[in-house]
Amino acid sequence: MSAMARTLLHRLASEIELRMLLLTVVVMAGLAMVSPYFLTLNNLLNVMDQSVVVGMVALGQTMVILIGGIDLSVGSLAGMTGIILGLACKPLGLGGAIALCLGVGALAGLINGLIITFGRVAPFVVTLGMMSIARSMAYVISGANSIGDLPPGLGALSSSDVFGLPLNFAILLVIYALAWWFLARAKGGRTLYAIGSNAEAARVAGLSIRLWSVAAYGLSGVMSALAATFLASRILSIDPIGGNGLELDSIAAVVIGGASLFGGRGAIVGTLFGVFIMVFIRNGLNLLNVSPYWQGTAIGAIIIAAVLLERVLSARRS
Repeated sequence: MSAMARTLLHRLASEIELRMLLLTVVVMAGLAMVSPYFLTLNNLLNVMDQSVVVGMVALGQTMVILIGGIDLSVGSLAGMTGIILGLACKPLGLGGAIALCLGVGALAGLINGLIITFGRVAPFVVTLGMMSIARSMAYVISGANSIGDLPPGLGALSSSDVFGLPLNFAILLVIYALAWWFLARAKGGRTLYAIGSNAEAARVAGLSIRLWSVAAYGLSGVMSALAATFLASRILSIDPIGGNGLELDSIAAVVIGGASLFGGRGAIVGTLFGVFIMVFIRNGLNLLNVSPYWQGTAIGAIIIAAVLLERVLSARRS
């Protein structure tokens, strides 16, 4: 094997961003070959729109997975906070309703984090319980009915554009840029990596592991609520089952993006590419008229393959 080939393989194995960029290009090329509609402008705009909700939730999930946790409640929190947003629009106005929506999401996430961190309960158990509570509350608060007649200003989040990009997609990119800066440059971001790599060593080093562990779940709750806001803006309607399946999609995007489920390794850019790959695959399956019942099988298989690949690459790095 030539020196150039060895260097390329080493970079692919060690740099998540490069690996994900290559995989994204391969997926796009493959879908473009099997469907002539994939690279059309209308479809690409549709893909951007579809990336927003999953992307918001996946960002919060990334923070949780980096510390070695997991959040199964993100989809249900999106459904519950969406209902709260819809009900609060008339009495509080759009700005107040969005603030309340985000506040409730943050509170639910902080409750998850506090119980997990100070109660020493497994994240899987706590967030599974919160998933059930939030979904139940969505039905109770809404009376098991959809909520429509939302302010037109909310729809502007999805219907407007900036510099040729849909406004909601542009906001997603800005939020990911801020998250990248936080993880790469801020002390809190480095603390999240340290907690996931070795929590005891991080504690000995004097890092605020409890504070940032709780904060990671709080941020996940906020991102679920933000996703609910953009989900509602697409059709100006909110349903209590809104957000259903987002827990699977967000975990899949993070894992496909190269993060380790054991914590301590991952990249926000990798997650963004993971979101794109997830949305591309779903979009491609729809263009090929594949039954939606089979799409879950495809996503599940991708998660398993991504985890196996991560284990192989981890062994090679070791």
